[in-house]
Amino acid sequence: MIRVLLADDQPLVRAGVRALLERDGDIEVVSEASDGREALAELDRFRPDVLLLDLQMPAVDGLGVLRELERRRVDTSGRRHVDTRVVVLTTFGEDDNVFGALRLGAAGFLLKDAGPRELREAVRTVAAGDALLSPGVTRRVVERLARVEPPPGAGERLTGITDREREVLTLVGRGMSNQEIGAELHLSPATARTHVGRLLAKLGVRDRVGLVVVAYESGLVRPGEGRSS
Repeated sequence: MIRVLLADDQPLVRAGVRALLERDGDIEVVSEASDGREALAELDRFRPDVLLLDLQMPAVDGLGVLRELERRRVDTSGRRHVDTRVVVLTTFGEDDNVFGALRLGAAGFLLKDAGPRELREAVRTVAAGDALLSPGVTRRVVERLARVEPPPGAGERLTGITDREREVLTLVGRGMSNQEIGAELHLSPATARTHVGRLLAKLGVRDRVGLVVVAYESGLVRPGEGRSS
């Protein structure tokens, strides 16, 4: 059973999403929150597998929740929620906030007008440890959002990676799958997957979404350099 915390300030939205999620019987909404403070408290209480997080909430907004989760992840003296995967609920009008959420470790985002099947599959995908978006879709989204300036020292994050890992990171940022990376670099898909895993560990990100963000912020990939498909 996949355990979900639903954080949205609109009761009707929460009721509708809960009904859709619990329809197939393999997903349970263990709690709801109407603002960011409640969301953090309910995370402490239930430690769900997935947090569906609205960005626009009172008291503490979605980005505030993600900042606190990131602080807890790196601060071993605090309560840790590294196993809770976050899916941001958003609209296309919140582009800058979505990019900020991806920077802060969200596994991806889901539009609020997503269909019932897409909603349930999104939860199953992130609960299984995968990024919500396919590499190509993630690349297009991040490229569109990469208008903002990278944070100071972004390139320094790459100091500890090898030349081969730098090549792999560049291709991940361009939206390539492990199989495509292997073909490009004359590696087996398994070897490409191993390099991706090492990059996740070295760069301290959770999934391919995070790697794409790092690739853009560090300057390895620039808007327009990704695949067109």
